[in-house]
Amino acid sequence: MENLFINPKREQWNDIIKRPALDYALLERIVQPILEEVKTNGDAAIQKYSAQFDGVQLQDFKVTAAEIKNAVIAVDEELKQAIGLAIKNITTFHTAHTDALVKIETTPGVMCWRKPVAIESVGLYIPGGTAPLFSTLLMLAIPAQIAGCKNIIVCTPSDKNGDVHPAILFTTNILGIKNIYKIGGAQAIAAMAYGTESVPRVYKIFGPGNQYVTCAKQLVSRQGIAIDMPAGPSEVAVYADDT
Repeated sequence: MENLFINPKREQWNDIIKRPALDYALLERIVQPILEEVKTNGDAAIQKYSAQFDGVQLQDFKVTAAEIKNAVIAVDEELKQAIGLAIKNITTFHTAHTDALVKIETTPGVMCWRKPVAIESVGLYIPGGTAPLFSTLLMLAIPAQIAGCKNIIVCTPSDKNGDVHPAILFTTNILGIKNIYKIGGAQAIAAMAYGTESVPRVYKIFGPGNQYVTCAKQLVSRQGIAIDMPAGPSEVAVYADDT
């Protein structure tokens, strides 16, 4: 729903900028059964909820090499170059923040140091549909690779035909990520948190999503699965003239 305000009166400002209130108790009552069913029934539950919420009938969740090949062809050259430039810049930035191991003798004979150790398996949730955030994939996957994470799992929703947005698949391809699953929503978070017949379990889940995804991340974090943070909502202001 969109509303247009032109020079609103000051007494309207508080109501205009007020965020929508979410009933978190209701959200949890909706999301918790999804998590429990995926934990119990695995792939069958994912198929059920993908059909129910996304309107897509999926037999296989993992993106195939043929799908990636077609996606690479579908992305136009200008976008490919832009993604390549983004990869270069993000890699340069995060590589500069890798610390060399420095040992300090705090007391004679006592050596102390700080050593970062990569998380072995991480899950990245990448929104698709009307907002295919391949930029989020870049910002999450590149630091994970630089850190040395061995297993990177990507979950992203498909459209009603079972196709993932080409820009997302092009990005996974150029980054060398092989484990991409066309699963969205709370069921994707559950799949990465608990593991299923098709989707490996991970140790930490990253990435933004809608209110159901955010709620799912918060719920699984109470069970010992690490998450990055509850993301959103996003607020954007654009200032532009006729040029």
